[in-house]
Amino acid sequence: MKRFPVIALLAALVICSTSSAFAQDKVVKKIIETGTTDNRTMVHADFLANRIGGRLIGSAALTEAEAWAKEQFESWGLEVMVQEAGEINVGFNRGPWFGRMLSEDGMNLHFATPSYTAGTRGKQTGHVVIEPKSRREFDRMKGTLKGAWVLLDTPSDGMAINCTAEANAKRAEAIAKNEEIDLKNNEIRRWNYENRDSEPKPLLEYEKTVAPFYKEMVEAGVLGFIRSAAVPLKIMYDRPNCYNITMETLPTVCDIMLDEAQFKVVREKVLRKDMFQLEFDIRNHFYRGPVKYHNIIGILRGSKYPKEYVMAGGHLDAYDGGTGAVDDGNGTSVTMEAARLLATSGAKPKRTILFCLWTGEEFGLLGSKFFVENKTVPLEKISNYINRDGGPLCATSVTVPPAMYDDYVNICKPLNDINPEFPFTVNKREGDPQPRPTRAGGSDHAYFAMNGVPTLSFRESDPKGYNFEYGEIWHTERDIFNKLIPEYMEHSAVVTAVVLYGIANLDHLLSREGLYK
Repeated sequence: MKRFPVIALLAALVICSTSSAFAQDKVVKKIIETGTTDNRTMVHADFLANRIGGRLIGSAALTEAEAWAKEQFESWGLEVMVQEAGEINVGFNRGPWFGRMLSEDGMNLHFATPSYTAGTRGKQTGHVVIEPKSRREFDRMKGTLKGAWVLLDTPSDGMAINCTAEANAKRAEAIAKNEEIDLKNNEIRRWNYENRDSEPKPLLEYEKTVAPFYKEMVEAGVLGFIRSAAVPLKIMYDRPNCYNITMETLPTVCDIMLDEAQFKVVREKVLRKDMFQLEFDIRNHFYRGPVKYHNIIGILRGSKYPKEYVMAGGHLDAYDGGTGAVDDGNGTSVTMEAARLLATSGAKPKRTILFCLWTGEEFGLLGSKFFVENKTVPLEKISNYINRDGGPLCATSVTVPPAMYDDYVNICKPLNDINPEFPFTVNKREGDPQPRPTRAGGSDHAYFAMNGVPTLSFRESDPKGYNFEYGEIWHTERDIFNKLIPEYMEHSAVVTAVVLYGIANLDHLLSREGLYK
């Protein structure tokens, strides 16, 4: 066997190392150059929010978004995994909705309905009553319920009224208690009348529950129920029932959430016995399933350690009261642009990079949970998962355990060459590590963290002071395109791409020492 001099061997190693470092540096420069001159984050966001719209599980919009995302990944030369995560019996598509008060002082109504609840049968007009609280009240007014819109006393939380058999059983218990309270209140009224010169005794309060006579009012033929709702309107879905309904058991009665100021006006008019009516036209449509939903995962295969992984993601599904632009079109668009920047830069990372667009986050982290519990990849081989599911803010720092600090400092050095207005800092975590989470919650990082996977994401801030408030868009009608902040999202896409590439090119997986207790 031919022997090489030690000096020649060392020289060869230096040249090889230098070539590798130069190649990586060239890729990072290309990512930054493309990300600053031809950034398409907002192109992705525009298509998701304005061409497709709200992307609820079971909707044609989510199915379309899945197909579109797959096509985009493929067009950039990535492999794509389409992972079926579940199905729902019946699909739901939301159409337009309109409403108005018909009176001398009439007005257009500001309202919404939860997903998977009934629409109207064309325009439906009816009088308005306030719900009965006791059996005595129900018996007195049951003849007026047919064709009525019923005002409920319990404000909306964005979810549909629970109309399951279990909920109706609890209502029956509350009705029984309220009958006892009603008997006692009759005694108190009698005492107060007979002792008019004394301080009156206060009446006992009824047991509170949402629409105690829900079942009876539906059977009496009401048009729908109306609850007061804070603005901006939070618009969610029928959580207890949406997986159980079939085309033969579709909801039949409207569940309306009305602007709290207008609700107050309507209620006052009912109490004054004013002559007026409400008219609604709500186009909530159902279609036969089962409707499947999928994770869409772009794959940039590793050249040296293909079975070790670095991951980034956001969730593709969204509520449909708005257009899902921020929650989580923001995270999806940034993840997709990071994928495009890497795929078009000539990157050949040592480890496989996965760009994950999760499904069913809003219905309980369904897609990411499926990925983890089905061991799609070995969890011990994931170096880090970066989740983006918050405001459209700017990735400006990351905090890591001491064992990861030096790696992150080196990886993040190029980030300060992107935009001097958005400096990036790496912080070393101080104090004892936190316990590993035992419950899912928050977002799609949860099941990874519960299984010990690093889920270190960027701290996102508002360095220019645009005063974004996440609460304004969180599951509300205002989750729309004009709430996005393009310069922050575009910058974050470049940051994500550079950091993913840096982690993927380490000679080792990120250390998990000190990650959790």
